[in-house]
Amino acid sequence: MTSSTQRSYIVVGAGVFGTSTALHLIRRFPDASVTLVDRDAYDASTRVAASWDWNKVVRADYRDPVYCKLALDAQDVWRADRLWSPFYHESGVYWISRTGFAQAVLDNYARLGRPTEGRLYALPLAEARRRYGGIFDEADYTGVENVLVNTTSGWANAKGALRAVTEKAVELGVKFVTAEIEALEFDEDGACVGVRTASGETYTAAHTILSTGAFTPKLLEKTANSTGKDDFRAGCRIIAAGVTTGLAQLDDETAKEFAQMPVCIQENPPERGASNGTLPLNEDNMLKWWGQYIFKNTQDISGNQISAPPGAADYAQWAVPDTLVQDVEFANKATFGKRGEAWKITKHRICWDAVTPNEDFIISPHTASRGLYLATCGSFHGWKFFPIIGDYVVQMLEGTLKQDLKARWAWNRRMLDPSGNISWPRKELKDLQ
Repeated sequence: MTSSTQRSYIVVGAGVFGTSTALHLIRRFPDASVTLVDRDAYDASTRVAASWDWNKVVRADYRDPVYCKLALDAQDVWRADRLWSPFYHESGVYWISRTGFAQAVLDNYARLGRPTEGRLYALPLAEARRRYGGIFDEADYTGVENVLVNTTSGWANAKGALRAVTEKAVELGVKFVTAEIEALEFDEDGACVGVRTASGETYTAAHTILSTGAFTPKLLEKTANSTGKDDFRAGCRIIAAGVTTGLAQLDDETAKEFAQMPVCIQENPPERGASNGTLPLNEDNMLKWWGQYIFKNTQDISGNQISAPPGAADYAQWAVPDTLVQDVEFANKATFGKRGEAWKITKHRICWDAVTPNEDFIISPHTASRGLYLATCGSFHGWKFFPIIGDYVVQMLEGTLKQDLKARWAWNRRMLDPSGNISWPRKELKDLQ
């Protein structure tokens, strides 16, 4: 129990948004009661969180100047802060784009006063093929004139960073609870006062923050049904979406050839999906790819059609159908051509995240109930903001978030038509079986 004057917070979901929020809350308010709840222990061997992974891209290469600035700020922390820097690797990023992306990024860096000379540049195709020892010389360059090389971007050890930051938050006073959330709790006036777990335990606080990722639409649908208030529903704001990853073990000799490899991202023609790509070797000499299919998993929940991860405790994340295995194989071929044909890609996983129509986050009070907030919707690009995103959540909770971000990340904001967003999931998981 907390005293009537003590600040109290429950953060549901210990991925990037939730863990960063808990850390920033306990640093800002050391005497506060901060409880971080997740279905998986933070030191579990595997987790369902999109934030749990072998490695994730850390880049500031954005067309959107707002996210470009936020990512640059996050990178500054990744480089300099001793909590984060052990997990960050500034390998560079090699962008194969058909849309003039390179110039848009260069323009953003210039507007933000960030140096680019010798660090960020567009290479003509013939020259780009020779970079990094020619390891990308057989990539698919159809329709490509220039390749963007950003030597100041890279990647991070995702599961290592997530565990270390959670441990730091616990060390500072955050209480970590491993539990499945069954329902939100409300007082007689309709204010959210906490959560109830599947085992029947109740945790109460003045602020309940949902950082529940792909589970969010389902949780809010259940809440709408139990309270009779339609305003809880996510509606068109959020969709749970999946993407497939896979890893290949390289032998020692090949690993030496790829030791200085950058992240490679290939923007696809619209009919193929948003992008595919590969990340450099991890500590076990494994390369990782992600496929281009982004898909949903529509289910009937009390008469409404909602996309949500499969109902298995582990989201059936390791049960990857052959079509999606082939999707990752295609990413390998599009990146390395014949060079990658001998590699056996294993450890396929479906990563589930919450996506919005315009790929903006939701960091906002929920208008259906006082005391209920959201900090979620990484939209498959939120991981890199891990060091700083919790600070913006605290600003939202304190009412100090700048107006432009408040409007952009609001629960009730104008939702764009997703038809022009190539990252919006259009395929159904059942059709990919």
